[in-house]
Amino acid sequence: MSNNGFFEKVYQITKKIPYGKVTSYGAIAKYLGTPRSARMVGWALNNSGLDESIPAHRVVNRKGILTGKHHFDGTNLMQQLLENEGIKVDNNQILNFENIFWDPIIELNGQ
Repeated sequence: MSNNGFFEKVYQITKKIPYGKVTSYGAIAKYLGTPRSARMVGWALNNSGLDESIPAHRVVNRKGILTGKHHFDGTNLMQQLLENEGIKVDNNQILNFENIFWDPIIELNGQ
């Protein structure tokens, strides 16, 4: 699979993350059948640029930490976008991460 094909699949999955939920780079990679490519998922989301249809702010690391925040304009834009959806963030980490985690393997298996 080319990078463009992989990136497009990452975007398709990311667009399915519900409002008020988050997932991880690794969960997307695992869903795509490439469990060791979490970093590549991050590159794809960074490459998504200003496409507002891709909610890249809803993708965090496996511990709920906003590791991709430096790719958003402004100092706290990623956190602000999450908080606008009712997601609580403290010290760059999502609170109640387990409760709002969206696992594409579980949620999309029936589709």
